[in-house]
Amino acid sequence: MQVPVPTPVPIAPDALLVEVAWEVCNQVGGIYTVIRSKVPATVQGWDDRYCLLGPYFANQAQGEFEPFDDQQMAALDDPFAGAVRQMRQQGYDVCMGIWLVTGRPRVVLINPFQAYPRLGQIKADLWQHHHIPTPDHDDLLHQVVAFGELAKTFLAILAQEVVPPQRLVAHFHEWMTGVAIPGLRRDQVPVHLVFTTHATLLGRYLAMNDPNFYDHLMQVDWNAEARHFNIEPAVTMERAAAHGSHVFTTVSELTVRECIYLLDRIPDAVLPNGLNIERFVALHEFQNLHQQYKTKIHEFVMAHFFQSYSFDLDNTLYLFTSGRYEYHNKGFDLTLEALARLNYRLQQSGLEGQVVMFFITKRPFHSINPQVLQSRAVLDEVHATCEAIERQVGERLFYAASASTDYRLPDLDALVDDYWKLRYRRTLQSWKTSTLPPVITHNLVDDAGDDILNFLRRANLVNNKHDRVKIVYHPDFVSPTSPLFGMEYGQFVRGCHLGIFPSYYEPWGYTPLECVARGVPAITSDLSGFGDYVMQTVPQHEDKGIFVVQRQEKSFDEAAEELTDMLWQFVQLNRRERIMQRNNVESSAELFDWKNLRVHYDRAYQLALERQ
Repeated sequence: MQVPVPTPVPIAPDALLVEVAWEVCNQVGGIYTVIRSKVPATVQGWDDRYCLLGPYFANQAQGEFEPFDDQQMAALDDPFAGAVRQMRQQGYDVCMGIWLVTGRPRVVLINPFQAYPRLGQIKADLWQHHHIPTPDHDDLLHQVVAFGELAKTFLAILAQEVVPPQRLVAHFHEWMTGVAIPGLRRDQVPVHLVFTTHATLLGRYLAMNDPNFYDHLMQVDWNAEARHFNIEPAVTMERAAAHGSHVFTTVSELTVRECIYLLDRIPDAVLPNGLNIERFVALHEFQNLHQQYKTKIHEFVMAHFFQSYSFDLDNTLYLFTSGRYEYHNKGFDLTLEALARLNYRLQQSGLEGQVVMFFITKRPFHSINPQVLQSRAVLDEVHATCEAIERQVGERLFYAASASTDYRLPDLDALVDDYWKLRYRRTLQSWKTSTLPPVITHNLVDDAGDDILNFLRRANLVNNKHDRVKIVYHPDFVSPTSPLFGMEYGQFVRGCHLGIFPSYYEPWGYTPLECVARGVPAITSDLSGFGDYVMQTVPQHEDKGIFVVQRQEKSFDEAAEELTDMLWQFVQLNRRERIMQRNNVESSAELFDWKNLRVHYDRAYQLALERQ
């Protein structure tokens, strides 16, 4: 497949770029994926004229930040190091080093807490000069305000280090760092400012609470709604950053409308997000990975379900959804409704096979369900017993075969000691049960108030033996340290057959893109930035394994029926058709590589350099 490459933009050789984000060496949200995955492509284009700036939190940074020592700092001869040395001379707690990710970019981290003694004055200035309210008793807000002041100081010093004709571009992500922008403009610091909102804060709150969010968008009183949700300071900072930047950007055409009505500024550019796409020399390589990780998921499914009843794993499809727990925004409600309808269709159809659906999200829980843990542990014991019997039978069968004169297979039962027969029987007896497999793997703090569980109970989709759609609700991240899965999230994705993400509100949406990057078909919606981008730029996207549910101007019932139809068509594919589909997904993944999408960022930087 020939991938269209956007027209490259000549990057100004006399420009320096500082990218400012709360998530630099600080994994707290989705922007972390954007920044971290974009680094290699940005370094490739900007090289040593590029640096990242973020807050220093020791616990988060220690695993992925390598600071320069004094000798290394003294050897560096560039404006970034010069600004750091100047700040240190003035008594600031600031460090420079390498972010230990692909691309190994240079990073400046500033401790926000050192500005706390001046918080009163900083907050007073924000109110006096920019009418940004900053109430007491909100420590996150205090960290944001403190870091904003320190980022402003760093950029002001850096601007003095820059020798004309060199120029300085600073790109701020989200309101948490954008609070520095109004002050930089007021102080007339010679820096070209770009601000990106990945999702308006108010838009996310409104969408969660208004089922007709898009219809009501034009009538929103932003100030009244911000006060209603108690987010007025953050929303005011976001608006000030949007209006103070030379170039204002967002991540999708969908959020352009949101910015117009909630932030009162039309974005100058749309910056779609990408990933680093790992290409394989041969298609069988990623197919082998799919098989390898599917086997790991098989182990979990056997432990979770086979204690109560069994089914044919070779005729079982693994579907999943994941993301922040926003029941309506992330489309969990639509997904559950479609699964219930699919379950009924499968029961009526007579088609063979099972569907296991995983919900991977994050919810407060007390512990892993002891029944789930015990089942996994006993199955491991069954496995160990079977391996011991296998070894014993293998050795004795080999001896019997060598000594045999009649060439007949001996009685294999006679080759097993009574000890192992008894242990095999007792282990299975202690494991098997008549209770249904639980739909959730953990004990939630608020079990009775959980929307996913309440739907499953109302719909009686509770892993009955006759249910053709089985549910596993895992309210924690998948990780190698998990006693249930023992694998990375990316490995789990590769082992599944389909990702389902029919979001109602999703400014971009990395989860379906992560599927595509790993050769796994995905369902998204036209109310997600990714889905909208696919519809505009990827012809015959369904042939490439990317399906888009139409939710704009459609009722919930209509969207649920369309999603059910997509799932129904998917479960009817045979193994050969699914392999072909994965091949098509993998071959289209390059469309979303940062190497191709970085050009949108560079255009925004070029535009900023043209504006004063």
